[in-house]
Order: sequence, then C-alpha cells, then structure tokens
Amino acid sequence: MIVRARVVVTMDGAPIENGAVAINGDKIVDVGGFDEVKARNSGDVVDLGEQALLPGLINAHCHLDYTCLRGKIPPQKTFADWIRAIIAEKEKLSPQDYLVSINEGFAEARKCGTTTIANVTAFPELISRIQAPSRTWWFAELIDVRSSERENEIVDLAVESIGRARPPGAPNWGLAPHAPFTASPNLYRRCEEIARRENVLLTTHLAESREEMEMFSHSRGPLADFLACLGRDNSDLHGATPVAHASEFCEFDDRWLLVHLNEIVMDDLERLLRPKTQPHVVHCPRSREYFGHSPFKFGKFRKLGFNVCLGTDSLASNEDLSLFAEMRAFQRYRPKVSPKEILEMVTVNPARALQQENALGRIQPGFHADLIRVPCTRSTSVFEEILNFNGPVDWMMIGGESP
Repeated sequence: MIVRARVVVTMDGAPIENGAVAINGDKIVDVGGFDEVKARNSGDVVDLGEQALLPGLINAHCHLDYTCLRGKIPPQKTFADWIRAIIAEKEKLSPQDYLVSINEGFAEARKCGTTTIANVTAFPELISRIQAPSRTWWFAELIDVRSSERENEIVDLAVESIGRARPPGAPNWGLAPHAPFTASPNLYRRCEEIARRENVLLTTHLAESREEMEMFSHSRGPLADFLACLGRDNSDLHGATPVAHASEFCEFDDRWLLVHLNEIVMDDLERLLRPKTQPHVVHCPRSREYFGHSPFKFGKFRKLGFNVCLGTDSLASNEDLSLFAEMRAFQRYRPKVSPKEILEMVTVNPARALQQENALGRIQPGFHADLIRVPCTRSTSVFEEILNFNGPVDWMMIGGESP
C-alpha cells in the first residue's frame, strides 16, 4: 500500500510536504513526495488527509504491572514511604489482577501512539499468558534484598520464564536488577553474565532519589533505615554515590538502559563515560515531578554525548502512559530544547538504546512499518504541533498492519 499524508516526519532530514510511504508486508520500501512514490510503486493508496505521519513512539521505561494503581498512591513524605505504600497495594493483587493491569496498560499505550515498549515486569512468569499488541522488550525485574544468597536461582528462574514465553532466538528481552539498594552486587554480576551470553539488554533504576544518595553517601536516612528493617545488610555503604557504588561491580556498557539518574555529581558522569561505548539514559519527567526529585541534568548528559530517552515509568507515580504528555513535561522545564530534539527522545534515541536503530524510530526504506498519524495544520511548526497533540491517536500501524 501507499500511505499519503500532508507531511511525513521521517526523523531523518526535513519533513516531506505532501509526502507518502510505500509499504510491502511489514516493511517500508519507499519514502518521498506523494507523486514520486506513487510513480515508483503500485498498491492501494490510503490518504490520511491533513495529518502528520510519523514513526510510532517508543517508551523506554514502563511498568505496566501497575496500571491498576493509577491514583491510588498520593505523593508521600519520603521515597521510603512511597515504597511502603506500593508494597501494601501490591499485597492486595492476585496474578489475575496483574494480567488485567498489564493488558489495560498495553491498550492505553496504543491509544497514546506508543508502538514499542520497554516494559519492566516483576512477574516474568506471566509473560507467556500475554499477547502483547505492541512491540515489547520484556525486562524481568529482579530483587534479592531479602535473599542475597539466592541470586543465581532468582536470575535463572526469570530467564527460564521468559524463555517459555518468547520465540527461539527472539532478542526482545532483558534483565532488570531493580536498584543498587534492593539488588546485590552478585545479582548484578549474574545479570551481566547472562546478558553477555544471550546478547540481550539490561536496565536498572539508579540514583533516583535524594534518599538513595543519602543512603549510599552517608549511610543514613529513611531509605537506609527502611531497608535495614527488611533485612538488607548495609555493610556495603562506604561513602560512595549510588553511581560510584554500582560502578564497582557493573560494566555499564551500551547494553544498559539506566533509568532516572536524578541525583548525580560530575564524577558520576565521568564514571559512566566509556571510550567506545556507554550506557543509555532514560528520563521520566512526570515521575520526577511526582516525587520532587532533583532536576534532571539534561544539558550535562547531552554535552557529554549520552543518548537520552524518555519513559513514562508506572501509573503508581504518573497520570497516564502518554509520551506526548511526557514530552510536554520535559519541554516545560527545558524550553530551549527544540521540539525536534524532544521528539527524538521517543523515536530515534530509544530505538538506538534497544539496538534497533536500523529498524525502528525513523521512516526509512527497510525499517518496520510502525507508523502513527496526528492532526497537522499549517499554523505552526510540525514538531511543535506534534508535541502539543493531546490524543488519542486514531490511526496507527505496527508491522504494516492497522488494528
């Protein structure tokens, strides 16, 4: 087929006025002006009218497990209090509740124009029971704060669960040691070992809160006290920042998606720099606002060449799963960053983080036909208009198929 729109936003060069995309099977085979594409290709024409056609959005960090917790946890006095609150809410939920929650999250994300999700799940055993309607990278969230001697068993069980749920050789999975305060160094080491062996990705929460910084840097604070009550052995706290602490036992190469990094110092940035490869960074603007964490140091990350992506985090700390809303939240406190660069953080950049830079995030021949449309007038720049779109997305295509 040939899909025509008033403007095609390829994310690779200038937007194409009166543009078109030719699709064969699940791939894009041609992009350009409508007349030229039509002359070069046969097939039915789908005219989207006064719309912008752009790549489907990619959510680089999400917890669909907790879609059902929307509005149930008001902002707490401390980050440790929030952890207590979410543990209390989780104790009320059954496996069936989580299945419903995950499926509802997928449905909402699609309405918001998200075609690919990096989803962290605490229940990898449920993956085989879910027919994900979007491209999904499943990351098994791993915690051994109460059983640090079982790290190999914990990781291997998660890998086995994911293996039962995915086609042989499918690369779209990974491991997610939760955070340095809930996952032991040996668990992190085991995850890196598996990732190298299986050639898969890794993600973790790192340097998210002031309380995490206080815990690792000064061996005190609400988070340190709470975790000690859970049985965490805090003898590893020796005056290092969370990043410095984790860097002692993690390689942090480009397999890693590091989420949050709100509480960092310049030495932390230098530790994460690598001569050939470095980790990707995922910022969750509205989750940061919900907790009142320190401002994300986007300018410093950008100056040093880090690949920065956006994610929604979970609905236990956010209102919805809209990456359009996430982009606007980012723009509010970084108004000098261009709308095009912000859009890259939910298309081009996360595609690179997922090692899919030659398949996702752009409209180019050979790429997956993952496309969405949004209304577009001639009153403002197309990128600004995309950021201002408030949904829902009423037309999308994943792998050449429209739902």
